[in-house]
Parts: sequence; C-alpha cells; structure tokens
Amino acid sequence: MDIVIVVITFLTGLVLRLAIPIAITLAFIWLLRRLDERWQAQAKPETELIQVRNSGCWNVKKCTPEMRARCSAYAHPEIPCWQYFREQNHGHLPERCLGCKVFKEAPMPIFV
Repeated sequence: MDIVIVVITFLTGLVLRLAIPIAITLAFIWLLRRLDERWQAQAKPETELIQVRNSGCWNVKKCTPEMRARCSAYAHPEIPCWQYFREQNHGHLPERCLGCKVFKEAPMPIFV
C-alpha cells in the first residue's frame, strides 16, 4: 500500500511540476495567435490604404496618359502626390488635394 501512495504522490508531483506549466504555455500560445490574427485583420484595411496611396492618385482617379503627362507629381511616384504638391507650395496644400478621395482616405501620420 505504501508503494501505491508513493507512486500516486510521484505522479501528482509530475503533473504539478510539468503538465500544468505546459498547459499554461500552450494556452498562452493559443491566446497570442488569436491576438495576432485579430491585429492582422485590423491592420489589413490600413495596409490597403497605404498601397492605394503609394500607387498614385492617377491610378485611383484613372487619369489619361495626357493628364499624367501634365501632372508634375506623376514624375515622383515614391511620395504621395499631395506631399509633392505641399513641398512645391512651401507647406501649403492645394485646394484640389483637400477634396481628393486618396487624400481623405490616407492614414494619418504618427509623429513620435
């Protein structure tokens, strides 16, 4: 009978020492994966907006090649068009940019 108690005590010790921390770790991993999926789903619309912004307003507005040739921002696709016009106008944003769909839907910059 003493051997049975020793074995039960030993197995209880193993469960307390190993199984519970492993179960907590697995639960924590599951929780973190769920959070990651949620955060990625929340970030997806913002990523799509950034792609629209970086693709140029001429793509969103479906500008003709003639209109693109007249647009000075078209020659600088590495920055958003309104940023180019703002730099050219000494920090002032043109009125046509304020009503533009691409400008309105762009994410706000975060300054740290």
